[in-house]
Amino acid sequence: MNRHLGMKQYQKVGLNSALANATPHQQVLMLMNGALERIATAKGAIERKDLELKGTSISKAISIVGGLQASLTTTEGNEIAQNLDNLYTYMADQLVQANVQSSQEKLNEVTSLLLDIKSSWEQIPTEHHNTQSPVEK
Repeated sequence: MNRHLGMKQYQKVGLNSALANATPHQQVLMLMNGALERIATAKGAIERKDLELKGTSISKAISIVGGLQASLTTTEGNEIAQNLDNLYTYMADQLVQANVQSSQEKLNEVTSLLLDIKSSWEQIPTEHHNTQSPVEK
């Protein structure tokens, strides 16, 4: 057990270091990957009927989606930012429903939406990776 705790702490330090040295573009990708990992964990927990892990994983995914939503600099007058804001709200709602209903279908839907956004995000040209926020004013 102590070895497991040590490994978790080591991973946390590695993650904090990676975040500190990442561009804003890379940070958003890390958040998306984190949300996708938590959703995958929740799907496995549903299959195993592990309600505690399901709830914890979905809660973390909701928090990450909230972080993505909070990273939008402005939505007023910015159609892309407004659409992303609405989509993140929808995903958070679907994650809540997935938790209540133990619904892998809802988790699959959020996964699909996140993968679409991630794919588009990965196509942003390198010269735009150092912007201060995911969506400029």
